[in-house]
Amino acid sequence: QSAVNVPRDFEGCSTLRKYFGQLHYLQSRIPMGAEQEAAVPITWTEIFSGKTVTHEDIKYEQACILYNLGALHSMLGAMDKRVSEECAAGAFTYLRDHFPHSYSVDMSHQILNLNINLMLGQAQECLLEKSMLDNRKSFLVARISAQVVDYYKEACRALENSETASLLGKIQKDWKKLVQMKIYYFAAVAHLHMGKQAEEQQKFGERVIYFQSALDKLNEAIKLAKGQPETVQEALRFTMDVIGGKYNSAKKDNDFIYHEAVPALDTLQSVKGAPLVKALPVNPTDPAVTGPDIFAKLVPMAAHEASSLYSEEKAKLLRDVMAKIEAKNEVLDQFMDSMQLDPETVDNLDMYSHIPPILMEKCAALSVRPDTVKNLVQSMQVLSGVFTDVEASLKEIRDLLEEDEAQERKLQELLGKVPAPQGSPPPPSPGLAEVSKECSKYLEVHEKASFTNTELHKAMNLHIGNLRLLSGPLEQVRAALPSPTLTEDDKQVLQNLKRILSKVQEMRDQRTSLEQQLREMIQKDDITTSLVTTDRSEMKKLFEEQLKKYDQIKVYLEQNLAAQENVLKALTEANVKYAAVRKALAEVEHKWNTTIQTLVASYEAYEDLMKKSQEGKDFYTDLEGKAAKLLEKARAACQAAEANRQQILEKEMKKQPPPRPTAPKPALQRKQLELDAGGLDTGDLPPLGSLVLSEL
Repeated sequence: QSAVNVPRDFEGCSTLRKYFGQLHYLQSRIPMGAEQEAAVPITWTEIFSGKTVTHEDIKYEQACILYNLGALHSMLGAMDKRVSEECAAGAFTYLRDHFPHSYSVDMSHQILNLNINLMLGQAQECLLEKSMLDNRKSFLVARISAQVVDYYKEACRALENSETASLLGKIQKDWKKLVQMKIYYFAAVAHLHMGKQAEEQQKFGERVIYFQSALDKLNEAIKLAKGQPETVQEALRFTMDVIGGKYNSAKKDNDFIYHEAVPALDTLQSVKGAPLVKALPVNPTDPAVTGPDIFAKLVPMAAHEASSLYSEEKAKLLRDVMAKIEAKNEVLDQFMDSMQLDPETVDNLDMYSHIPPILMEKCAALSVRPDTVKNLVQSMQVLSGVFTDVEASLKEIRDLLEEDEAQERKLQELLGKVPAPQGSPPPPSPGLAEVSKECSKYLEVHEKASFTNTELHKAMNLHIGNLRLLSGPLEQVRAALPSPTLTEDDKQVLQNLKRILSKVQEMRDQRTSLEQQLREMIQKDDITTSLVTTDRSEMKKLFEEQLKKYDQIKVYLEQNLAAQENVLKALTEANVKYAAVRKALAEVEHKWNTTIQTLVASYEAYEDLMKKSQEGKDFYTDLEGKAAKLLEKARAACQAAEANRQQILEKEMKKQPPPRPTAPKPALQRKQLELDAGGLDTGDLPPLGSLVLSEL
């Protein structure tokens, strides 16, 4: 009802568009075409003959709605200001191109062509007027005006058609005369502005002929304008004043000043029209115009089947594209693996400009413990002192035992006993045997601990310098770390490699992004609604049109894939130049890492050194106590053994027979005699201990 009784305003245009779109949706779901089960009669009154025409066909109703849409647009255009280049030709064009021409005289091919070119011509007139008011360049104005002429010539050809003439009746002559008048008038305007352009270019002969041609065409227009309204006559008179004045002035200047030859008009280049107007498009499936499909839930099985076929076309497209992408990615991955170039580490120069966090952490920890090195040195000194004391005690014990052994061996010799085999000491006393056993045990423990103590001192000497460095100013720490020295050429090589690697990454990222875009587009691409309203015979064409939406992203992907060969070639060349720089940087980085690890190890070894130093002190303090006790025990045992040897010696002396009486002799002679005789005089011998000690 709203479409039949549409208001004469833009809201009426919107209503007609919505109704036309819903008819388009409906026709694919309900059999309402010609000779179909649900077809209903539609009646149309022809505008020229006044006859009524009825067809039972939903397409006929759509054609009627389109014609009314074009007619309403033309009415609104006539009432609107002449500043818009949009026109009513869109509805008539869609009607001409998509619907049969046999429905009605109004919808014949010639009548629709007439309507289309009349609408386009009038819209181009509006654009021409706007261009003149905006003082556009003369040549552009001339081309716009020439296009007005072209549109009206097409309209005139449609009017001259015998079929059209019979359809229009007496209005055909009036329309033809008016259109011809406009053709001459706008041709005059076009040549007027061509003459102005010649004037700007100082081509004064051409200026004269263009102005003369404009004057001639304007005179023809004036002849055809008889009977036109006064407004038209006034416009023609004003134009005559302008063109006549221009022509007279140009001719006079050329005759008396420039004296340029005036060329024939047909020798000059014709003015080519510039079609700048656009017909309002008609898209029955545009939801912004037609609103939501009120029959959306009615989807025929054929549409579902067609949708599946379209999905397969999309999948095929994706497979083809992905095969190319994966092939290129495989080549790229293999190439980058062989190069062993990590964009993150190829340029690691920044790391040499600062102390790494792990080392800063150690420096900070030592800064709050300023006595670190001092404490370690003192601890090791204390350990060395205790170690020395233990070693002295054990040495004294060993000396006592060796001395006792020597005294025992001497006693045995004096007593005339068979000496023990060479290297076999006489059996010690039980007390000394126990001391000797314990001493051996302590010596063994001390020897093992001595090795550990030596290693501990070596470790301390190894780490003490590093700990002093870490405890000092950060500038010294930084100066102690290795850093590379690169020439300007080396830096240029490095920068070039970084640039190309960034291009590789950019290429990867773009490829991934385009692939993701393609997948998302395919996933969201649902044309079921369009399939519902498309004839089966048009399915293949629709698929092709819909798949064109992927052409742009496919082009981008093809460009990305094609660029890979050049990028890898450039990377190969850059890598060759980078080889020497790479080797130097690798060596410096190895030294840097080794130095960092050594300094960190020294810090981490500090606590272990202090702990082991304390353990060593505790161990040697305990061992020192035991050694001291053993020394006292050794001394006591040695004294007891010495006393025992004195007793043995005295007993042996008593067993000897008494000496024969002889004359008194000097003590020394008696002693010699007694020794020669094999006798002993204990009264004249020094103590055994004194003898042994003196001989030792």
